[in-house]
Amino acid sequence: MIKLAGITKTYGRGEVATQVLKGIDLQIEKGEFVAIMGPSGSGKSTLLNILGALDVPSAGDYYFMDTNIRGLSKDQLALFRRNILGFVFQGFNLLKKTSAQENVEMPLIYQGVSAKKRHKRAIEALTSVGLQERVDYDSGQLSGGEQQRVAIARAIVTRPKVLIADEPTGNLDTKRSHEIMQLISGFNREGITVVMVTHEEEMAEYASRIIRLRDGMIEKDGHHAS
Repeated sequence: MIKLAGITKTYGRGEVATQVLKGIDLQIEKGEFVAIMGPSGSGKSTLLNILGALDVPSAGDYYFMDTNIRGLSKDQLALFRRNILGFVFQGFNLLKKTSAQENVEMPLIYQGVSAKKRHKRAIEALTSVGLQERVDYDSGQLSGGEQQRVAIARAIVTRPKVLIADEPTGNLDTKRSHEIMQLISGFNREGITVVMVTHEEEMAEYASRIIRLRDGMIEKDGHHAS
């Protein structure tokens, strides 16, 4: 499904150039749940940003279902992110003074979905994360765990093929973190491929595969029973 070949990423030029990724070769199959780990500065967030088409590599190729993502225009990349990927971030990134339902509907507006269908799908997505009683609450009325549930509902409402999660439990306590990981695992079992960056070993154990980076290279790549 996803293939990276010789991916490098360098920031800056000349003497101040810093190579963050140093030739990443990686394949991710449809339906996998992959956790990316590594110490600060290892390149894990940069790698996730490239997988999410939020950043472009300095060299190498990124194939998604036989399409070379590096060859896409800015408009095509925007469509790729909008129609293929779903994103969950550590900071929730919800619109303030906006209801949970309206937050979840936002990606569907960009897809041109009608108001009636947006409403129905947003309610379905919020119900799937256990927030059917909070659809009219704005972010200020929700706990951190509930806000992340809204963010997950917003990510999956477009029915993405791949869920990109960047430290999705970073701002949550242990109990809420496990609740969020159980939700993400459930969507993975339903067929959504998940790629997640985390620094927490306990959360990485939910994945079926853990990739460990060090100094911009893959140090270890292993499968285990989740």
